[in-house]
Amino acid sequence: MKTLKDMLAEARQVVPEEGPAILQKRLAAGESVAVIDVRDPDEFRDGHIEAATNISRGFLEFRVGTAVTDPSQTVVLYCQSGLRSMLAAKALKELGYANVINLQGGYQKWVQSGLPVVRDVPMTADQIQRYSRHFLLAQVGDKGQRRLLRSRVLLIGAGGLGSPTALYLAAAGVGTLGLMDGDVVDITNLQRQVLHTTADVGKPKVESGTRTIKALNPDVNVVALPTRITVDNVMEVIKDYDVIVDGSDNFETRYLVNDACYLAGKTNVHGSIFQFEGMATVFAPNQGPCYRCLYPTPPPPGLVPS
Repeated sequence: MKTLKDMLAEARQVVPEEGPAILQKRLAAGESVAVIDVRDPDEFRDGHIEAATNISRGFLEFRVGTAVTDPSQTVVLYCQSGLRSMLAAKALKELGYANVINLQGGYQKWVQSGLPVVRDVPMTADQIQRYSRHFLLAQVGDKGQRRLLRSRVLLIGAGGLGSPTALYLAAAGVGTLGLMDGDVVDITNLQRQVLHTTADVGKPKVESGTRTIKALNPDVNVVALPTRITVDNVMEVIKDYDVIVDGSDNFETRYLVNDACYLAGKTNVHGSIFQFEGMATVFAPNQGPCYRCLYPTPPPPGLVPS
């Protein structure tokens, strides 16, 4: 009769192992890797790798097809210590999944390596109802909504671009919105800057913006930053956010935000508009050019109207 030791030895002959640092590099590089946590749901909720899908070991063979549609895709399995997932990986190999890897040391070693983990916070009854339509979308679902609730987005500018962006991100359930703008509301803003109302004229835009966002979705944590972005504060301001949305109206700020995001490895979502024409671009680190790559130098002053 085979012992557990024998079964693990057999599995290690056919299943390669990779340490946490290698998996982290794969994920950071944007590789197409399906990460599957084969622990029980209560273990998963206590802490897991953000990219992971939870399919407990007893259901793996039945449900793996929902997470991995291409049998040639790279699949990384993990459990608490790496033993359950090693046996699970061998089972997937036998099912025809060609590129199955076991995470060496499992979740325990990932944590010991100081790599980021996620701990699920139960949604309230109101949140489940509020975001119920998102749960119906395969591209969002429960997992995506939880990620939105954990996410942090910085909006630079609370004007014509920042206003609708803030409203839609707040409605979607982005957990933390940084709202940065040093201006006050002017009556000429009101025909397009929908965060603000007539009663807000003369008041700081971040004040009225915060009030509007909280009225729309009280779950959102709004960080009001009533100042302009400068070369002296930009790195400190952006460091705690996942995504930076640049809704500024001048080239000096656009180049400054681009350069800071490039140096910090932050995703820069850039928008610009003139009358009835506009454009939006995502500059993701290591996934394409940056703003300065496309436009190496600003146009001469006065050539492009704001």
